[in-house]
Amino acid sequence: MTMTQPAGTTLDERVEHVDVLIVGAGISGIGAAYHLKEHFPDKSLVVLDALESHGGTWKTHQYPGVRSDSDLFTFGYRFKPWRGPSIASSEEILRYLDEVIRESGLDAHIRHEHRVSSATWSTEDRRWTVEVTRGDTGEELVFTTDFLWMCQGYYKHDQGYTPQWPGMDRFRGRVVHPQQWPADLELSGQRVVVIGSGATAATLIPALAETAAHVTMLQRSPTFFYARPKTHELATTLRALDVPEEWTHEILRRAYIAELNELTRISAESPDLAREFLIESMRPQLPPDVDIDKHFNPSYRPWQQRIAVLPDGDLFTAMREGKASVVTDTIETFTETGIRTSSGEELEADVVVTATGFDLSVFGDIAFTVDGRPVDFADTVTYRGLMFTGLPNLAYVFGYFRHSWTLRADLISDFVCRLLAHMEEKGASMVVPQLRDEDADMTLGPWVDPANFNPGYLARSMHLMPKQGDRDPWVHGHEYVVEQEVLPAADLDDGTLVYG
Repeated sequence: MTMTQPAGTTLDERVEHVDVLIVGAGISGIGAAYHLKEHFPDKSLVVLDALESHGGTWKTHQYPGVRSDSDLFTFGYRFKPWRGPSIASSEEILRYLDEVIRESGLDAHIRHEHRVSSATWSTEDRRWTVEVTRGDTGEELVFTTDFLWMCQGYYKHDQGYTPQWPGMDRFRGRVVHPQQWPADLELSGQRVVVIGSGATAATLIPALAETAAHVTMLQRSPTFFYARPKTHELATTLRALDVPEEWTHEILRRAYIAELNELTRISAESPDLAREFLIESMRPQLPPDVDIDKHFNPSYRPWQQRIAVLPDGDLFTAMREGKASVVTDTIETFTETGIRTSSGEELEADVVVTATGFDLSVFGDIAFTVDGRPVDFADTVTYRGLMFTGLPNLAYVFGYFRHSWTLRADLISDFVCRLLAHMEEKGASMVVPQLRDEDADMTLGPWVDPANFNPGYLARSMHLMPKQGDRDPWVHGHEYVVEQEVLPAADLDDGTLVYG
């Protein structure tokens, strides 16, 4: 085996053993590796990633204007102060991740272009065997590990979701999906139609409007938008006072968390009040002739889908300046020169961008086997949204929908490190979630309750995901305000985790 970095013990020329194997070198995997090194400096670890570089989403997304949709004081790690604007570009986020890797010495543990194809657990051996293909050489490798930490994200990076509409083959222009943005696409003076109105569309349209002749946002139904300053005024004040960056980071984290907690609470308890707040915040920033109820008043309650953040209200600015407009309708057909909507409106276009979402990737589309039995995750029940019945020595990072993803990634890292320490104290080499007798007849529901959160990418793939129960610890938590108390206090010996 060709070794590029030191890691664990080489058992033979093609098998390498490590104490902990992390899959994914994006925001979750880098954070997991940092926490593991801090808590267990003597444990061997390797981070595998299929891409040629780290960063995950921030590496694969190359479309114009790509930026965060969450503030970086909470999307950044709690252990690494964020020093830039609250809403950051992908380049700024990648530089931040570079610093974390460099300062923590994680580069010695990350293997790029290592794609995992299968993971097999043996109870007799008390370890996972993971088969890997190197993208640069085609070499087939095998890793074994005592604990497998899945941090690979939740959607397919190599393809986006694009519905098939009538007449697409007749269209003489270009149709592109943001996840496969062409490097040679020139939009100066072009008429662009962006299909969709979620976070990706909200990011793309202001950037495209800078050079395009005009950009039309074609949406089937409205999205809630919320304009906020790119740089929080409190951060500006604290930095002007020369407050230490560590203090500024923590103060802004708490401020953003408290603000979002309150909006989430109001959205659940008084959705009409939350709706009024969001609509009235948009009204003065939109052109006066825009039909707000038609174009910006969704049928779902606030936070049942993600609220799209607009730094400095850039989308609204493009609309006021006449560079962008919105059409709410469905597509009847593509034509040679654009799109005809169901109401008969003709939208002329040179380029159509399908900002229509992505496809869920269930655990990296890796083939899992436990003691010779293939794993169907839809047959498992989740333990706190991070482990699964019948899968030993495995943890999974799935972040928050409303709060920043990283808040939950940090909490899960704390939990996993506490669990590993607990196993050492017990002398256990294996831990697996198992339903107790009193849990056997509990009601099972989907991985995410659609009444709570229901974006299209989840609705299309929910049947592939694990189930959750109707009681702790068999629920998948979504609210940081709850989990920041629950996860650190979770009883590791309540009978739901079986050790061996």
